[in-house]
Amino acid sequence: MRRLARVALLCLGCAVCSLLYGLSQLALSLEQEPGGGGGRERQAREPATPGAWRQAGSAGRGAAGSGRYDYMKTHPSEKMHLAVVACGERLEETVTMLRSAIIFSIKPLHFHIFAEDQLHESFKGILEEFPYEGKVNYTIYPITFPSESAAEWKKLFKPCASQRLFLPLILKNVDSLLYVDTDILFLRPVDDIWSFLGKFNSTQIAAMAPEHEEPRIGWYNRFARHPYYGVTGINSGVMLMNMTRIRRKYFKNDMTPVRLQWGEILMPLLKKYKLNITWGDQDLLNIMFFHNPESLYVFPCQWNYRPDHCIYGSNCKAAEEEGIFILHGNRGVYHDDKQPTFRAVYEAIKNYSFGDDLVHSLLQPLERELQKTTHTYCGRVYKVFIKQLTKSVRDLYARRSKGR
Repeated sequence: MRRLARVALLCLGCAVCSLLYGLSQLALSLEQEPGGGGGRERQAREPATPGAWRQAGSAGRGAAGSGRYDYMKTHPSEKMHLAVVACGERLEETVTMLRSAIIFSIKPLHFHIFAEDQLHESFKGILEEFPYEGKVNYTIYPITFPSESAAEWKKLFKPCASQRLFLPLILKNVDSLLYVDTDILFLRPVDDIWSFLGKFNSTQIAAMAPEHEEPRIGWYNRFARHPYYGVTGINSGVMLMNMTRIRRKYFKNDMTPVRLQWGEILMPLLKKYKLNITWGDQDLLNIMFFHNPESLYVFPCQWNYRPDHCIYGSNCKAAEEEGIFILHGNRGVYHDDKQPTFRAVYEAIKNYSFGDDLVHSLLQPLERELQKTTHTYCGRVYKVFIKQLTKSVRDLYARRSKGR
């Protein structure tokens, strides 16, 4: 009987050990699933590089960031990284965007400027004359695509536009980045949109605004021939990225049951959808976040205010209440007379001289010009164009007063 009792006790001990091992393996598998659900994540490894790269900027090399996903929530970077891609006749527009970022921002900025070779010296000459006061650095890079498909990527939509898709793979030592189109104007500190990084939950890797607020005038929900995010799609002209997360993530897709990393998914997506996409890289981003909606943080329309928000009547309620935070003059509206409200803001910032009084040299002249645009739909709500700008000027002078 004693022998049987010992055997039974030994069997019981083995059963308990097996149960504990099984529970530990279950917990490990749950930890590897994105967001705690769905299919199992593959074990993280170095991000795939899409083929041999052409020449890249020297400051864009290095190991990918290895900090925890929630690092930005508790240790926000002291330096903000802002990227832009400039090709063709975009020098003046890009410089005006950079000026708007410098005027109000608080923390130091690092500009990552991707430009065609013939623009490099012009950028250097202009940027060296800016009165940075120690708060701005910049790096200029050549346009860089995977060598085996460079021609195909460069001609997608507009020249060089798809460069933004490869920023996580080029700027490997940059943890987080704000990408903006050249036709962006900051009407409040870059610090404020940068702070959205701290609001990302554990699954979110990027933030963008909706393409439209009103579905009746939406493009994606009426015309798209491919999947898109949400009800009206997303606009990629202002794109905040936690690039460490982007490099680590494995994306669900409609091409293979195996999840793919950022560098692995771009070319297959282009090959599958290139005959069905209209807006190039923005459409590819919409497809990616359609399949991975848990990865996107959506910020309100006043962070990416475009002509579509007012030319058919005002349809960005957040801007009506608080003003425009970031102005996006797409469709060339800064350079023609179709939308004089947008052009007035652009001209005011372009012509402002650093160090001049912002009230007398920027705000007052701008408001006089905006009052001349009330014959247009956007002009009828011209106060939304100057409401936040006025507050930004007031806050800037208040900070300066406290610093004395």
